[in-house]
Amino acid sequence: MPWMGINDLGTFVVAVILFLMLPGPGTFTLLTATARGGVRAGYATLAGLMLGDQILIAIAATGVAALLKAHPLLFAGLRYVGAAYVVWVGVQLLREPAAAGAAAPLQHGRRWFRQALLVGVLNPKAILFYMAFFPLFIDPATQRGALTLALMAGLIAVLSVGWCSVLIFGGQFIARRLAGYPRVGVWLRRAVGVCLIAFGIRLGLES
Repeated sequence: MPWMGINDLGTFVVAVILFLMLPGPGTFTLLTATARGGVRAGYATLAGLMLGDQILIAIAATGVAALLKAHPLLFAGLRYVGAAYVVWVGVQLLREPAAAGAAAPLQHGRRWFRQALLVGVLNPKAILFYMAFFPLFIDPATQRGALTLALMAGLIAVLSVGWCSVLIFGGQFIARRLAGYPRVGVWLRRAVGVCLIAFGIRLGLES
């Protein structure tokens, strides 16, 4: 039975959780920030990612996604900008000297927030995802317009905090375990950089 215009609420929640569990640039950005700056940096990154998500949801809900879809050159341009930024973040991780990790906790949380916000919002494909995802769970007969969309966005935010908190505290635990093995930390940071570059390239090449 629909709840506040949301059809099959349980399936919606499960689908969102599964989507959150898929590794992507946001996941690697969150884990990197937590490993280098601690829980505070992790939550600053989470705030940036969540704000980016909410902006994309709002854009999709207002129909700008349809405009992007109708103008493929504009959409392609935004996609390339987002892909280039993700690649740039990955390259910075590869270029950092091994000793840089020791200074990372001194960096201000706003740096992590800004980086995560850009990683999240510079992904126009996510706008189209939300545009296609939301209608699957909106009941036309009972939907309440903006209120239903706001509730769905709120549920996504709550589930994001829950799952990302697991990642943050898990990442912090692993970082403490690896504190005595700096070379392992360097190679993990480089591995994350390679993953981000790969994600950026894939984002840029996908049609």
